[in-house]
Order: sequence, then structure tokens, then C-alpha cells
Amino acid sequence: MKRLKFSRLLSNKDFIYALTLLAFIGFISFSFYELSKAEVTYAQDDEITTVRTHAKTVEDVLNELEISVGEHDDLSHRLDDLVTSDMEIEHTIANQIIVSIDGEEETYYTTTNTVEAFLEDQGIELTDNDQVSVALDTKVDENLQIGIEKAFKVTINDAGEKKQVWTTGGSVEDLLNEHNIKMNELDKVEPKTTTLLSENADINITRIEKITDVVEEEQDFPVVKRNDDSLDKGKEEVVSSGEPGLIEKHYEVVLENGEEVSRELVKEEVKKESKEKIVAIGTKENQPQPTKPNTKSNSSSNTSSSSEVVSRSGGNETEGKTLYMKATAYNWDCATCDGRGLTATGYNLKANPNGVVAVDPSVIPLGTKVWVEGYGYAIARDTGGNIKGNKIDLHMPTRQKAASYGMKTVQVKIIE
Repeated sequence: MKRLKFSRLLSNKDFIYALTLLAFIGFISFSFYELSKAEVTYAQDDEITTVRTHAKTVEDVLNELEISVGEHDDLSHRLDDLVTSDMEIEHTIANQIIVSIDGEEETYYTTTNTVEAFLEDQGIELTDNDQVSVALDTKVDENLQIGIEKAFKVTINDAGEKKQVWTTGGSVEDLLNEHNIKMNELDKVEPKTTTLLSENADINITRIEKITDVVEEEQDFPVVKRNDDSLDKGKEEVVSSGEPGLIEKHYEVVLENGEEVSRELVKEEVKKESKEKIVAIGTKENQPQPTKPNTKSNSSSNTSSSSEVVSRSGGNETEGKTLYMKATAYNWDCATCDGRGLTATGYNLKANPNGVVAVDPSVIPLGTKVWVEGYGYAIARDTGGNIKGNKIDLHMPTRQKAASYGMKTVQVKIIE
């Protein structure tokens, strides 16, 4: 019965018309719905997706695409922007970068493409002398690490010549090698070569050299006075003129930056021995001469006396004598000595430490050869402030031997 009724209904023209109208309305509605969707383009890196959507905001579009936006990502629109037809949404995902500047690390997030663009974006300035661990045109990737060593100035004072150089650190030695500054064995550098450099540091190089300076010096000749009983008392006569000697002295001279700071006598050579000046001292007592009668007066031939040349032989009153004297000992390197090692007659004790005695010239003339009990043969070549009268001072080759000698009474024989 129901089937019959439905068949009759389908054959009813009004019903068919109504059904067709409903279908048309539905189609129109669906078409309008689809046409009302906005077309949106989403671009991430090189991937582009186009969607048609009824989403109201950019955030709704991203949710439909199941895309999340990170805190540091770069998005072309705000999330609450309303969607419009033909909208293009550009999304750049930020990369994490670790930057170390002079050993201090910091983490950055960036959407730039190259290292150079990143540094500029972050305001990290570089000088021509800074060192970067990667090339500036390197493409930025996730977890990229960039090491930066900032350059600073250091002043190098090389023997008075100053210059400023750039460096990113290291030791003093590293910097000198970098600038091809050679150090000689004696040269000094402050601070030490192992010292790590810091900004505005000063490096001072002292150039040191040792040279030998040879100097020739005249050696004063000694004056020896000898009593002469053939010469009237109170008169003096030069028996032999003295001649100065010549000593060649070798000094080790230390120069710092070209200026002499010390010199040390290392060797002496006698090029010419000095010759004593011998002076005869008259000891002859004058005898009164008898007066002869003048047989011829006003004779010019008798009023003037002729010159007389007398040959006299010099003598030494002490020669051959034996004296008993108080003896002490000394060494040229004493606390009160000048360190030169020269005697009163200019004799070099440093080079010739044996066979020299100091005397009182009024008792034993300088230059006299003597024999000293317990010491041996020697020559009187020196004097001393405390050597007066019958005292004699024996030169020892070392300070230890001089100190251990003490004071003794010895026999001294005058040889010549």
C-alpha cells in the first residue's frame, strides 16, 4: 500500500518539481560555500603550500596546517591578523647559534642567512685584526658555533724604538715570533716570554752585548833615591832618567741598548817596562879649604874658574844590610782597596801576585830587591799608610793567605 502511494507521489509533477528545486538550492549553497573560502599561501624556506580556508585569523590557518611558531621565529604577519584572499604567509624558523667572544660563550637565535648578516643583526662589530673561526659568508645552520678573538694593541719598546701592534692574545714569546723579532742570548725582555698578553701591555726589550775594549796606559816610573858620599851634602843629582812604561789593558764592556753600563778589567799586558829614575843624594860633609895668597892681582885669567866634570858613583846605604822588621800580609782584593790591583809604582798585582812587598821608602827605597824570611825574594814595589819605619807588608796571592799570616818579626836582607 505504502509502495503504491510512493509511486503515485513520484508521478506527481508537483512533487518532482519541489525535489528538483531543493537539489538546485543545495548545489547553489555548496558552491557558494566553496567560493567563499580564502586562498592562502604558506611559505617556509623553499617549501610553499597553498590552502583554501574559512579560517578567520593567521593563527587559525597555522593550526589547520598543524604548524607551530617558535618564540624567535620570523613570521610575516601577526597571529591575530584576519585572513584575506590571496594572503601570503612567510615563516622563517630561527636557528640557534653559540658565539664565544674571548672565551665567553653566549647563545643566540637568528633567522639571518649568513654569519656576516647575523653579526650585523646582533650589533657585534669586528675590526680588521679580529679573528673569526668561520668565514663571514658561511650559511647559518642550527647549532652553529662561532669563535671570535678580539684584537687589542700592545706596545713593543725594542731598545728605545717603540711601535704598537695588534694581537688577539697568546704569550709574549708568541707575539715576538709573530712579528719576527729575534732575541739574542744576552738580551732581556720584560715581562717574561711566558707571560700572557693583556690589553695595553708594554713589552720592553733590552739589547745587551759584550765587547772587549783595549786601552793603552802609561805606567808611572818609580823614583829611587840613593845616598852618595861623593856628592856634597844637601845636593841632588839625577843619575838615571826614568822612563814611563806602557800597559795594555783589556776590559770586558757591557752595553745595554748601545750604552755602557759596566766594564771589568780581565787582562793586562806589559808592553814596555818602566825604568826607574835614580837620584843621588849627597852625604859628603864639606871641608874648609885653606886660603892661597893671590900672587897676581887684577889678572883676569885667575878671576874665573873653569868648569869641572866629576864622575860620581851612586851607592845605597842599606845595600847588604840585614834588618829585623815587623811583617804583615795583604792582598790587592781587600775591602778598602780600589779593585784595580795596582801598586804605588803602577805594578799590576792581579797579573803578578807574587814577590811584591810594601815598604817605607825612607827605610827601603822602592825598587830594592830583598829577601824576606819565610817569604823569599821580592821587590819593594808598594807603600802603605800603616807601613812606617821598620815594617814590611807582604803581598799574598789570595785574601785567605793574607788573613792567616798575622804579624811576625822577620829577617829582611837587602840584596840590591
